[in-house]
Amino acid sequence: MSGLLALLDDVAGIAKVAAASVDDVVGQAAKAGAKAAGAVIDDAAVTPKYVAGFSPARELPIVWRIAKGSMKNKLIFLLPVGLLLNTFLPWIITPLLMIGGAYLCFEGAEKVYHLFQPKHHDADEPEGYVPDPVHLEEQKVSGAIKTDFILSAEIMTIALSEIPDSNIWMEAATLAVVAIGITVLVYGSVALIVKADDVGLHMSKEGSLALTRAIGLGIVKAMPGFMKILMVVGTAAMLWVGGSIVLHGTEVLGVGGLYHIIHNISHGAAHAVQVAQGFVTWAVTAALDGVFGLALGLALIPVTDKIILPVFKLFKKPAKV
Repeated sequence: MSGLLALLDDVAGIAKVAAASVDDVVGQAAKAGAKAAGAVIDDAAVTPKYVAGFSPARELPIVWRIAKGSMKNKLIFLLPVGLLLNTFLPWIITPLLMIGGAYLCFEGAEKVYHLFQPKHHDADEPEGYVPDPVHLEEQKVSGAIKTDFILSAEIMTIALSEIPDSNIWMEAATLAVVAIGITVLVYGSVALIVKADDVGLHMSKEGSLALTRAIGLGIVKAMPGFMKILMVVGTAAMLWVGGSIVLHGTEVLGVGGLYHIIHNISHGAAHAVQVAQGFVTWAVTAALDGVFGLALGLALIPVTDKIILPVFKLFKKPAKV
């Protein structure tokens, strides 16, 4: 009997340790996820533009495909690679993040550039060409997952930097919790946003109260404008986050002159207004990071068109006829 009681006591002790470990993982994940909130907001703002223009029936399937790609990005690629690099090659993380940030700047700047360019007909497409919806969806999903990879890398890197020094298994478990939680949060929010007009339409037609029908009609009327605003926010977020990543990387690498100039300007503006100084500091920093991101992205457009894409095409296998 005494041996059985001792065994049960050991089991109870193991259970307490396991429970404490789970509690540590959840607590660390919550703290790390909160630190990555800025990039999470950017991710949520960027994604809805990829379902714009598709039929309502395809909106949720597209969001689901992007969400699965995002989960794959985080758990299969970024989590193990991040842990390995953080353990064996910590110095390479900053340059890789800067490359990702430059890509976001290029994506955002290209969208701004095309707003001011007259639309022209593609010589490779016949007059009156209408893109195949299936092919267009594949392009949109692929582009969304690529953009998500960069934002997810930023989220996972921020989260990893906030995890206290521990063994690799604790870090892996914490990052996995962050990855799953943030993906559910982001793409759950995106699903609600893109289906809000359908909910509003249902309310306007099926609502039993006049107020319910009026609210539903208001949602339907507001959503097109809201989606346009969200697309603008998504583009601005790319430039802001991309510029911020690159500027912070230059500071880490010891050439952060521009980073410190922006830092000084933002703090000077905050001291000048003497009101909501924390918000003013953030707003000025974000605006200047975005301006830098736009300038960098515009500079990368000709480099990409004239150098990177032609070199890439040299190594690209020709399509089979």
